Amino acid sequence: MKDILLLTPPFTQLNTPYPATAYLKGFLNTKNILAYQMDLGIEVILELFSKQGLTSIFSRTEIVIPTAVEGTQNLQRIFSLKENYINTVDAVIAFLQGKNPTLARQICSGNFLPQASRFDQSDNMQWAFGSMGMQDKAKHLATLYLEDLSDFIKETVDENFGFSRYAERLGRSANSFDEMYNNLHHDLTYIDSISLPILEEKLKQVQPNLVLISVPFPGNLYSAFRCAQFIKKHYPKIKIAMGGGFPNTELRDLKDKRVFEFFDFITLDDGELPVELLHKAVCLSEGATYKRTFLLENNKVVYKNNATKPDYKQSDVGTPDYSDLLLDKYISVIEIANPMHSLWSDGRWNKLTMAHGCYWGKCTFCDISLDYIKLYEPIAAKTLVDRMEEIIAQNGENGFHFVDEAAPPVLMREVALEILRRKLTISWWTNIRFEKNFTADLCLLLKASGCIAVSGGLEVASDRLLELIQKGVTVEQVAKVTRNFTEAGILVHAYLMYGYPTQTLQETVDSLEMVRQMFELEIIQSGFWHQFAMTAHSPVGMFPEDFGVIPIANTITFANNDIHFKDKTGIDHDKFSFGLKKSLFNYMHGICFEYELQDWFDFKIPKTKIASDYIVSCLEKDQSIQTKPSAKIVWIGGKPITEIVTKSKKGNHWQMMVLTFHGKKATLEIRLEKEIGDWWFKKLELLSVNNNQTISFAQLKDDFEISFENFELFWYSKPLQSLKNFGLLVI
Repeated sequence: MKDILLLTPPFTQLNTPYPATAYLKGFLNTKNILAYQMDLGIEVILELFSKQGLTSIFSRTEIVIPTAVEGTQNLQRIFSLKENYINTVDAVIAFLQGKNPTLARQICSGNFLPQASRFDQSDNMQWAFGSMGMQDKAKHLATLYLEDLSDFIKETVDENFGFSRYAERLGRSANSFDEMYNNLHHDLTYIDSISLPILEEKLKQVQPNLVLISVPFPGNLYSAFRCAQFIKKHYPKIKIAMGGGFPNTELRDLKDKRVFEFFDFITLDDGELPVELLHKAVCLSEGATYKRTFLLENNKVVYKNNATKPDYKQSDVGTPDYSDLLLDKYISVIEIANPMHSLWSDGRWNKLTMAHGCYWGKCTFCDISLDYIKLYEPIAAKTLVDRMEEIIAQNGENGFHFVDEAAPPVLMREVALEILRRKLTISWWTNIRFEKNFTADLCLLLKASGCIAVSGGLEVASDRLLELIQKGVTVEQVAKVTRNFTEAGILVHAYLMYGYPTQTLQETVDSLEMVRQMFELEIIQSGFWHQFAMTAHSPVGMFPEDFGVIPIANTITFANNDIHFKDKTGIDHDKFSFGLKKSLFNYMHGICFEYELQDWFDFKIPKTKIASDYIVSCLEKDQSIQTKPSAKIVWIGGKPITEIVTKSKKGNHWQMMVLTFHGKKATLEIRLEKEIGDWWFKKLELLSVNNNQTISFAQLKDDFEISFENFELFWYSKPLQSLKNFGLLVI
């Protein structure tokens, strides 16, 4: 028996649990509050995609698929191959769980999996995978197999189904609760008929007094309400609360009291203190003090925020606890060839946050008025790495996705140093701003610590619009930073935007040309175009007149986030969608750079005004090689082998020190005068990343000039500069 059941409703990700419940459980551990967590989504998926599950689905499907259904021929094909699907599904799921790797050869043979319309795209396999390993190719084919089955499920037994969302339409911009409420009074859907018995079994096992349902996205909302409805009907003594990303952004103007037929409480923003207070009120009957909590009082929706206790500091919320979750049951899929998107869906990633909120907090399209972005609080690097080690010890997984709004460069540097000092072998990735602090040397340090990828907003690749967005970067700066990451061996994904208020046709075309050049130069490897969406809590949404947009007002009684609007320019940005995405797909495959931009669109566009060598010229601009006195000098290479040799010239003899450095890929030999060589050999020990203290450039210069002259001549000499590629970093 536990006091609290933490629940993530269907569906989020197939390959890894959404971290909200793990964060909360880690906090509750620090308060000795007993809690159990479950990801209902993965449990439903595993029951659905099993021999028994598919047998049930096919048994419910008419032998003759209704001819009115679009794609009938494809559905008929899947139905005709039902025995093949039923007989292969358990093996495929086991393979995607990493339990049956030898199946890859059969999958890749082309004779094992039944194939329907999703396999039409398998002609692009060489583009997507080239000479990559068989395991990834097999994962992609197995994913197509699951997507064929998903299409069949949507068309025949449950139209709301999706691998990472369910009935998302009901949760998107639902200003009124009417449609959701009506659907909740219809018969159970097919997915409901699977999910609710699993939930009931867990309720009987855990016997909670309080159920906390985390709703991160609109695609979790319907199932959250359906679960709450079931609990209310069959376990009326249990209290139910909703929290998470969806209510934090969309339910801040909640007025509809019908919501509380399903939930007793809805909390906003950081969940630790609100949950602790709910536990006291529900499980311990200790008063009724609340933090950022909606509830029904005297038949009216009221917002309670009467707790005087401040929110917990990030250093005090504990380490995320992934226990109870079926970590060995998640399935890794490769849906599309986008390299960054494959990180989302392939492999198990422990989720952590370097800093609460965003250190920049100025972008005008972003919800910067909300606490989850507005309140910036970094976590100490040692605390972060402590938590990483705790999680590795707990679940054996050493991959980390830092889910920051934008990870701070200084903190990333300190985390990287701490990882290297502790000699941890991990892989990690995060979201950043492409700011100038990401120097070539910092990128090399991040790579050495295990950083494999970064994603960041290039948004509209136009300096005028970047300034209007208040992104704090220029196209030139982005180009240099992405070059630094790429040369360090770190994958770069760019978030791209079109349709920003006042954006002209010319700026859209010029932005595409910038993106084309960056992909051709291979300084960006992955990207995705998003059409601008105006949200209620962003500067654009709060002050639309300042940005030339006219909001279309709706009465808000339930959700309030996305706002429909008219751009005063009158430009139809929707028509650019297909051409932008098609061109990007080809650029990511390294082809079609020679195409005219007009070739991607079936309507007339203006010629670009961007010079064809614009990005090249940005990268070729002289960069200062001067080192700041405050810069930290770090050596991440190994200890060199030394040898003293004697040089002779015109009867003069002097000794030289040969220092041989063995890197992972190559060997470097440098020669220094013996006395300077002795000094440098000793200094490398002090500069080593293994030391807890770093040495600044100024300190190194002062120490050198105690015994020698002209440190700059030594520092910028060819031997010292050649050590850059072997681990001598200025950060």
